[in-house]
Order: sequence, then structure tokens, then C-alpha cells
Amino acid sequence: MNDQNKNLILATVLSFLVIMAWSVLFPPEEAPIAPATLDAAASAPLLPTAEPVTDATAPATDPVQSVQVEAARIPIETPELSGSLSLQGGRIDDLALRTYRESLDEGANTVQLLRPVGGPDAYFAAFGWTATDGIDPGAVPGPDTIWSVESGDTLTPASPVTLVWDNGAGQIFRTTVSVDDAFMFTVAQSVQNMGAAPVSARPYGLLRRQGVPSDLKNFFILHEGLVRMSDGELEETKYKKITDYAVDPRERTQAERVEVSTAGWIGYTDHYWMTTLIPQQGTPFRSTSKYYDNRDLFQAEAVMQPETVAPGATATVSTRLFAGAKEWESIRNYENDEGVTGFLDSIDWGWFFFLTKPIFWLLHTLNAYIGNMGWSIIALTVILKALVLPLAYKSYVSMARMKELQPEMEKLKESAGDDRQAMQQGMMKLYKENKVNPASGCLPILLQIPIFFSLYKVIFVTIELRHAPWFGWIKDLSAPDPSSIMNLYGLLPFNGPEQGSILALIFIGILPLLLGVSMWLQQKLNPAPTDPTQQMIFAWMPWIFMFMLGSFASGLVIYWIANNVITFIQQYAIMRSHGAKPDVFGNIKSSIKRKKQADADKKQSK
Repeated sequence: MNDQNKNLILATVLSFLVIMAWSVLFPPEEAPIAPATLDAAASAPLLPTAEPVTDATAPATDPVQSVQVEAARIPIETPELSGSLSLQGGRIDDLALRTYRESLDEGANTVQLLRPVGGPDAYFAAFGWTATDGIDPGAVPGPDTIWSVESGDTLTPASPVTLVWDNGAGQIFRTTVSVDDAFMFTVAQSVQNMGAAPVSARPYGLLRRQGVPSDLKNFFILHEGLVRMSDGELEETKYKKITDYAVDPRERTQAERVEVSTAGWIGYTDHYWMTTLIPQQGTPFRSTSKYYDNRDLFQAEAVMQPETVAPGATATVSTRLFAGAKEWESIRNYENDEGVTGFLDSIDWGWFFFLTKPIFWLLHTLNAYIGNMGWSIIALTVILKALVLPLAYKSYVSMARMKELQPEMEKLKESAGDDRQAMQQGMMKLYKENKVNPASGCLPILLQIPIFFSLYKVIFVTIELRHAPWFGWIKDLSAPDPSSIMNLYGLLPFNGPEQGSILALIFIGILPLLLGVSMWLQQKLNPAPTDPTQQMIFAWMPWIFMFMLGSFASGLVIYWIANNVITFIQQYAIMRSHGAKPDVFGNIKSSIKRKKQADADKKQSK
């Protein structure tokens, strides 16, 4: 492989990166979800079905369409959460994340995770029972049951709340809700049988979401929708896929059910937030995802095994509910210390999980020592470059030797003339005699591609980068550089273009400019290729990347700049140590002369 072929491969790889970047910036739009229509599914019950199904026309409990009861509420106050629990159904339906704001604007609202029925984006968790034997279906509590308070007036980490409901037929149901100092609720459901005969019922938990979230990102690199773990198998299903479910006759609506034999969980994940039902690990349960087309309603259920309660006895089943931010450390603690199987996989690590997981761990560890995510990204870049240095060293040494062979290669070209076969044979012999591998120059670029996309995934997906500042004007490493040449980077008395607009793509910030310059300088370590087409590609590539990556997260641009600077230093030092003397300024002057000569030739041709 000669210099021209090597450069052509480099240009192809860079072009591939441009195409991928473009697809990230402008992903294809998903087909809109068709409007809900009233059909035969209108009579489908919203409660989990008991087994076996004996009455396909059982009445539906529909809290979306029914008149809502102004039930009393119990406040929820923890270091991380605030809101209230409704006595109607014992619903956890009003929950805000105290330490997270919707934006960086002064006075911005806290993030609202759960919302009561009747308002926009209704979203709640509820717990109840389905009758299986010895008890009337109407004698078990559901999402609309009005509970009474037996103990507790405010739900805090130090004070649980117990709700009670007497069905008037000999059974007393209790729900005790407790919460830790992070994002995990524990719901203990019990039934006390005061009757003369045994009764059997199945406890359940459900998450009910009215329609697709209004703040859905709909970004192909990010999963939003159902997330489910079933006996070690992770399932991620977007909302559009859920609406395409076939009708399950057992559930009497569009549904996909999984019988979990040992351990699992089910819930919905947003970009940074998640709600998840976690039955007791090690026990079987039925995990069901549903869509009610006529109501545009998504529902996730965890239905536990039937509990048979003898006269005078009490049965209790505990289920956990995670409702909060997808903080890596909190979720890892729930998996490692509290036995939630595979819970770290609820974070969307993507196809390169074998890279994204360790990269994030390293970034998180560095930030614990440094205390600033921007500097931690730069430190991460240094470490990654050190890890791949052995391969990069071989590559740069090979490039230095290739440079030394340049005079002999030129002689070979002259002697071979138009005989391509003779030219190739002569070059292969030259490489073999001098122990040069021309393909090794491609390795650093090929290694860089998966690392780049893995870090992009980490920066885009993990909440630890959300609203994380670096210094000065960079106050959110998960967002693009807010500075702009439009207002001379803040010198003029008006704001730059709105982020995400076409103007923001054109009038780029300081970081993208530094990125373009660093790529341009890195190119100048070597003379420009002799082929005019390759010259043009290489001349434009830094500035194409400057605009393409200008709207990427600041954290990613910082990584790319640091990577370019370190690569420049490494390549320069290694080439110098092997006798090659990169003439950066000379190459810059040559490129300027070529540009002037090209302009002069154009004028002369006119």
C-alpha cells in the first residue's frame, strides 16, 4: 500500500465519520403513531387479568375515562423526592426530583416525574390484587379503591405510611409504603383473612402512562420506552413498537407477556429518568407490557404468584418501585448491595457496552478525584491515548520510515512508468526489505472510531454529564458550545442563535473552532498528498468536521480537541526520534502557495 492508497483509506474513514455524524444530527423521522380509534379493545380491562380468564367481557376499570375522586393525599418528602401519594388506589402519582431542574435558567422548575390522571402526561404507579379463588373480583382493591390511613401522615425515609381497606366480606387489605433516601420505594401488600374459608388472590404492581411522553427525544442513539429484565435477558422496546403489539387473547388487549421464573423487573425509561417495578428477586412473576389503543395508554405490570390465605391468617408480599434519576452510583448500589439483578443494564449502554461501561466507570472515578467533568474528560483522553500508545507508536514509526523511503519510492515510480504491476511488486519488495508495514498507519484511526462513538454514547446518555459545568461559558457538557461568532463570543450586546437552529450550526462556537484548527495542524505534520482530489479532501476535512461536530455535546468536542493535541505531540516526538523531521510551518507555507497558484491558474484560464 503506497502513500496515495493509505491516504485514500484515511479519507474514506473520515468520510464515514462525516456520514455517521450527519445521521446523528439529522436522524430519519419515525412514522407518527396513528390516532387512537374505538374498536373491540374498548372493553378490555385495565387491571391485570387473573388466570384463567373466564369472562372476556369483564367490566373495565378505566381511571382515564371515569370521573376522578378528589381523594386525600399524603405528602412525600425525602432528600431526593417531593410530592404526594393519593388515597385513590394508593397511587404514587405526584413525584418531583428535588435536585434536578428542567434547565439551567434561574428559577427553573424541578423535574416532574409522575403526574396525576386528568392532566398532561399522566403517569403513575399503583398496587392492588386480582381475585383468583374464594373471593369476589369486586372484593379486592384496585387502582381506583379509596384507602384509609392506618398510620403515618407524611412519607419520609424515617416514617413509612400504612393504608388499609376493608372489603366488608371478611378480608382486610393493607399497603405499607416506605422509601429510602434516594429513589427506591418498598410496597408491602398484605391481606388478612377474617372469613371462614380460604381465599386466594394475586398481588400486582402497575405503571400506567397516558400516551407517548411530550418530551420524547426520539433520537436513534437513545432508548426511550419499555425496559425489562427477564431471567437475565434485557429487552428494550420503543413506544412505537409497543403500539404495534398483536392482541393477546389472555390479556384481552395488545400485549406481550413474559413469565419470569427467577428474577427480573419491568418499567419505562426516559432520557435521564426511570420508573421500574421490581418484584422480590428469586421468585416467579408475570411481566406484561400492554397498549390500550382506544385510550392511547401504556401499561407495565408485575403480577406475582397467587397467595392463598387460610382463615385467621395473613399473607404479605413486598414489591419495590424505583422512581427517579438514572444515577450510575445509585443504580449500581441497588444491584450490588440490594440484589436487583442486572439493574445497571437499565442505563442504555448501547451496542458498544463492553467499551461504554468501562469508559464511564473510568470517567466517574476520575471525576470523584478531580471534581470537574470537563477536566475529567481531558484526563480520560490522556489515559485512553496512553493505553493505545503501543499500537500508535508502531504506526508513527512506520510513517517515519515511509517518509524516509519517499525518495526511493519516487525513483521506483519513474522507472516503472505506467506498469502498475511492476510498481506494486517493487514497492512490496521495498517495504519488505525495510520492514515497513504501510497498513499500520490506519490503526490509530480505526481504533479511534469505536472509542469516539462509545464516548459519544456516554456523554449523551448518562445523567452525570447533564448540566455538568467545565469553566467559563461551558456550563453544560451534555449541550453544544453556547458561544457564537454571531455576537463575537459575547462581546456584542445580544444573544447568539438558539441552540439546535440552523444559525447555531453555521455560527459555531469557540470549541468547534479549536477543533478545526487542531485537526488542520495535525494534518500539517505531513506534506499534502500529490493527488489533487486527495488534496482537496484533506484540505476541506478539518473545516467540515468543525461544522459537523459544532452542534455536538461540548464534552465530546473537548475530548476530540484533547485527542488531536495529544496525537500531534506523540506523532511529532516519535517521528523526530526516528530521524524524520516534520516541517509543520513548511507544510503550511506550501499549502498556501498551492492555493495561490491554483487561484492564479483559474484566473489565467479565464
